[in-house]
Amino acid sequence: MKPINVATLQNWLEQKRDVVVLDVRTDEDREQWSIPGSSHVNAYDELKAGRPGPLAELKLPPGTPVVTVCNLGRMAAVAAEKLESRGNDIFVLQGGMQAWSLAWNIAEVPVKSEGVHVLQVRRTGKGCLSYVIASAGVAAVIDPSLPPEVYVGLARERGCRIASVLDTHIHADHLSRARALAEQSGATLLLPWQNRVHYAHTPVQDRDVISIGSAQLVAIHTPGHTLEATSYLLNDAAVFTGDTLFLSGVGRPDLSAEPEEARQRAHLLFRSILLLRALRPDVVLLPGHTSQPIPFDRAPLATPIGCAFRQLGDWFSSEQEFVERVMARIPPTPANYTRIVELNEAGTPPLTDVAELEAGANRCAVA
Repeated sequence: MKPINVATLQNWLEQKRDVVVLDVRTDEDREQWSIPGSSHVNAYDELKAGRPGPLAELKLPPGTPVVTVCNLGRMAAVAAEKLESRGNDIFVLQGGMQAWSLAWNIAEVPVKSEGVHVLQVRRTGKGCLSYVIASAGVAAVIDPSLPPEVYVGLARERGCRIASVLDTHIHADHLSRARALAEQSGATLLLPWQNRVHYAHTPVQDRDVISIGSAQLVAIHTPGHTLEATSYLLNDAAVFTGDTLFLSGVGRPDLSAEPEEARQRAHLLFRSILLLRALRPDVVLLPGHTSQPIPFDRAPLATPIGCAFRQLGDWFSSEQEFVERVMARIPPTPANYTRIVELNEAGTPPLTDVAELEAGANRCAVA
């Protein structure tokens, strides 16, 4: 039995190494989030009682390394002890799924804009999507949710310096790394105009233009998920929508809002999405989140915006029907969102463990 950290397992999966990732959590925990390609055995309760349970009958590929996983790592260690006699190298994922929330992978996004490159940076363990846009030796980062050195390294690999860091809105499900990244890289920090944050930044208003080398981002104010929410249109070829519009859903309007305010935000969301619907149908939709674990396949989570609207079908037949549909489908409230919002407004790092604060499934979308 050996410990393995998130970075090592992330590299193994990136390299397509032959490994069995064995999730021993309950069915309920598994449904919330999982490691792409992992196997599942509902053994948690039996292991907690000191019994191997279904692990006793589990067949493992001879000689293949096995990584056991649970929520925090404790029951994964018990599982590893029960499997030690099988002849496989047994590893325990340190920190479990809570630590895995910071695992990430990347995908290049093809955009029809000469000399512009877009990299999608995906927190596979959390569903957060951020972006590095590179053009003529200059880079911008949108919605950074990983440590600043990740983005600095990705930009450097592409021969770029980060000149701009942007958030699409004040996030509620993860800590923004925008301020820290701007400080570390010397970039300009740009946030949608609002009076919520308490630190220096450059405000962005509707139709402002941000230059990135030879490329341009045009800000489109798209309130609804939050009042300041802003999408960014890149060279009329791709649009970064944050939590306003997803590949198969829309943003929830209820966080930090009383029911009547949430309903008013849903009306705003409808009108905002109609602005996005007016874009050319081949503009690439690049959202801020996904609700599924992201495989290490380098396939971008993106679609022509016209395809997204076709998938949503009759959602937009009328404003009132849209509002009623959204309000009836609000997902469970994400854990710790009030504290995360407070920290993002203050721009200060938490005193508690980041992985613990951000733990839990992504619940930003109404689908």
